Amino acid sequence: QVQLQESGPRLVKPSQTLSLTCTVSGGSITTNTNYWNWIRQPPGRGQEWMGAIDYSGSTYYSPSLKSRTSISRDTSKNQFTLQLRSVTPEDTATYYCALGDALGTQNDYWGQGTQVTVPS
Repeated sequence: QVQLQESGPRLVKPSQTLSLTCTVSGGSITTNTNYWNWIRQPPGRGQEWMGAIDYSGSTYYSPSLKSRTSISRDTSKNQFTLQLRSVTPEDTATYYCALGDALGTQNDYWGQGTQVTVPS
């Protein structure tokens, strides 16, 4: 059973960079055909796909966030990381990492999510 766990600061000041790490257990991030997605959900709103990294290390980004987002991985630690630059209060959300066989919000395995607040 694959398990994912997000970690990182819960409070990020405006204009700074939000950095979250997803630690994976029970499976390898280099497994063929898998997509490791980052999704967020602002309070009172729907889920938003942010981007992903696949088993080969190729990255994919939402067009609306591409200019501010970077996703990378550390295969030795079986982790992948999200960086979101120049945050504003609009980036306040619960952030999830997830595993699926495609890009997007339809995933088979999810982390529990971590609430990140950008104060106004």
